[in-house]
Amino acid sequence: MKRDVVCIIPSRYESSRFPGKPLADLCGKPMIQHVYERVARAKAIPYVAVATDDQRIFDAVKIFGGNAIMTAATHRSGTDRISEAVKTLNLSADAIVVNIQGDQPIFEPAQVDEVIQPLIDNPSVNMSTLIYKIVLDEEITHPHAVKVVFDHQNFALYFSRATIPYVRDKNLRADYYKHHGIYAYRRDFLDIFTKLPEGKLEKLEALEQLRALEYGYKIKVVITPYDSVEVDNKQELERVRRILETKQ
Repeated sequence: MKRDVVCIIPSRYESSRFPGKPLADLCGKPMIQHVYERVARAKAIPYVAVATDDQRIFDAVKIFGGNAIMTAATHRSGTDRISEAVKTLNLSADAIVVNIQGDQPIFEPAQVDEVIQPLIDNPSVNMSTLIYKIVLDEEITHPHAVKVVFDHQNFALYFSRATIPYVRDKNLRADYYKHHGIYAYRRDFLDIFTKLPEGKLEKLEALEQLRALEYGYKIKVVITPYDSVEVDNKQELERVRRILETKQ
């Protein structure tokens, strides 16, 4: 199978805050189906699959006609799960692999094109991700909204659940950016990334992208104009349901 760009959606059933989240009903479809169908609408993606360790999710994807890849249950992160999944595909070393989290059922398909552009433009970029300028004050301090700071070339300096940057002089104002769980990697970098030991900061913050930064690899950040709701609990699922019903 030769494809320049593929998208893999990592999905697991177990969740401390919302068990069974990928299969939660959302306007008559399981949530994972909404994510899958939005990925399929992206212009740059000729192939999409769900990577899971759960037979219930695997079967649900097959029922709606999607591609599903069964993976081990021992992975540390979604990226590790994706790395196993792409080994079943015949991809070139410089192929681009997109990671869309399975809890973003209303992301904009155009965001896929945004996240892969740095890898298309620059062969030296191995990993990229999307960020969004925060407009809601409560997200500046909320630990579920992961903040990011970056350098003048739009390479990430740090990601944190804490509020960064800290503004010491109260006469100054900062722009705050939150991280969207949408990534793009080169196929060969996935092998490198997943062989790295778990980082200390990665473990403390529970943020897998910090593993790359801790071991000296760069992550290009792309500012997207589109916000996205990540479903971490049933309340957020209801919020997304209302948004979808309004659009319909």
